[in-house]
Amino acid sequence: MSDQSFLHWPFFEDRHRALAAEVEAWAAAHLPVDHGDVDAACRGLVAALGAAGLLRHSGAAEGERLDVRSLCLIRETLARHDALADFAFAMQGLGMGAVSLFGTADQRRWLDRTRAGTAIAAFALTEPGSGSDVAATATVAERMPGGYRLTGEKTYISNGGIADVYVIFARTGEAPGARGLSAFLMPAETPGLSVASRIEVIAPHPLAHLRLEGVVLPEAARIGAAGDGFKLAMSVLDVFRSTVGAAALGMARRALDEALARTQTRRIQGEPLAALQMVQGHLADMALKVDAAALLVYRAAWTKDQGAARVTREAAMAKLYATEAAQEVIDAAVQLHGGDGVRHGVKVEELYRDIRALRIYEGASDVQRVVIARSILA
Repeated sequence: MSDQSFLHWPFFEDRHRALAAEVEAWAAAHLPVDHGDVDAACRGLVAALGAAGLLRHSGAAEGERLDVRSLCLIRETLARHDALADFAFAMQGLGMGAVSLFGTADQRRWLDRTRAGTAIAAFALTEPGSGSDVAATATVAERMPGGYRLTGEKTYISNGGIADVYVIFARTGEAPGARGLSAFLMPAETPGLSVASRIEVIAPHPLAHLRLEGVVLPEAARIGAAGDGFKLAMSVLDVFRSTVGAAALGMARRALDEALARTQTRRIQGEPLAALQMVQGHLADMALKVDAAALLVYRAAWTKDQGAARVTREAAMAKLYATEAAQEVIDAAVQLHGGDGVRHGVKVEELYRDIRALRIYEGASDVQRVVIARSILA
């Protein structure tokens, strides 16, 4: 098991330590899963996480708040064991984040299902012409009697093609740019919604390009007020960006564990690799980056859990540093494995593919730098 001493930092309460032990036991017994059929693996993971009660943490029950430290601990542990399990858990939270934070009682019926693992959620914000620039969203939600008609495209949508429900962001036109967007809850079987194509990436998971052709949704499908879509999206990301850092942290911890095992068992000139000072230097740098990432991730989570309205700066720092540091830690682990480090089926090779997307999604690293710079300049 990875180093657990961080659980005794003052960021955590006894309930967090108990949760960490619960997730660790479940992960040790059930992960990794077979990734041969990624869609089937994700469906199975969502059902299993729901049956184990772990998805109850992915959304807040009515009258409660999301506990970001719990989200981070779960994501860190799952990512350390199996990145696809982390993905399955994370998307239930991100996908229904807007409903968890702002949904009506009727909309929250979907949240009950995603928390139980009986429905799969997706968050549809990115478009072919607007990734980091949310203000450039081109999907239109045109007013009509009793509701809206949506037309447009979404791309790089996680869980696209297997989701039961989507949260879709579209332009309703109350104001120019980001202030004219709204969020909608859309069941997957809604007429006019189609999967235009599936997208294959280096660390496979369900990903799709969606097309909306005259999708009609009732007024009750809108989440929050008209024109508040950007605010809703940023509020969701304010919570979940820290958890991306936590997932990266889990991968970095696993890479460090794999490197420690390798360098203590692999021998060179009659001695373990770990006896070489240069190798010790690499291990020390890796451990330093892991602890620094953990401090930033759990500072952001703790700050949000203390009631801070926004933790934009703290979450951006956590995501930026943890994902970049994890890439470096995993790269070092690959190097310490020599030729085996790039051999398919070796854990560090898998981690090398898994980590890369985390530096892009939910705000690429350079976007986080802009967010941090603006916060300190302000």
